[in-house]
Amino acid sequence: MELTRLYGRYGYRMVTGLLNNAGWHVNHKRVERIWRREGLKVPQKQQKKGRLWLNDGSCVRLRPERPNHVWSYDFVQDRTHDGRVYRTLNIIDEYTREALMIRVDRKLNSTDVLDALTDLFILHGPPEYIRSDNGPEFIAKKVRDWIAAVGAKTAYIEPGSPWENGYCESFNARFRDELLNGEIFYSLREAKILIEQWRVHYNTVRPHSALGYRPPAPESIVPMDQRPTMH
Repeated sequence: MELTRLYGRYGYRMVTGLLNNAGWHVNHKRVERIWRREGLKVPQKQQKKGRLWLNDGSCVRLRPERPNHVWSYDFVQDRTHDGRVYRTLNIIDEYTREALMIRVDRKLNSTDVLDALTDLFILHGPPEYIRSDNGPEFIAKKVRDWIAAVGAKTAYIEPGSPWENGYCESFNARFRDELLNGEIFYSLREAKILIEQWRVHYNTVRPHSALGYRPPAPESIVPMDQRPTMH
């Protein structure tokens, strides 16, 4: 009940993952029984998805095969309590499902995309592919040239085909459903702080069904006797 109070949009399988990750070792069927008995079922709406088919009948889809293979990024728009618009630039690793960065500002353009990618390339190295839609911030010449210069490749989705960027679309939906739709941000600074807290929780605590209900990047604890000594 406490977990459903904290994470009201999680289903019983996600809550089972949280419990098991915390050391409870409980079967999902038992959690489902409790879930239904307490009336905790969350209705899910699922949209039908199409696929990109070529003339010869083949379906082409770039699929991530390892960490740092394919990143994807996209913008999400929302408003603070005063009605002013702000945007977030969400960048994820499609294979690990880790939210590498969520940059928040009133306006974000191609320069901000370059700044965000530069910071991530320093931390992780460049991926093989970067997937995005055809928005002007992503197809700007300086962005394409810079991505090519560091050895990565761009993968643009077809206009009007958001399912081709399914990993990021799914992340954006969780981001909006679990945070943006349930919080009132009274200032941009408050939005930045709470969104970053959610990103850390998403990476280190929140179970992910595609990862066996483990979080994308769980926190690790280094024993005291293995930590480096300061001189």
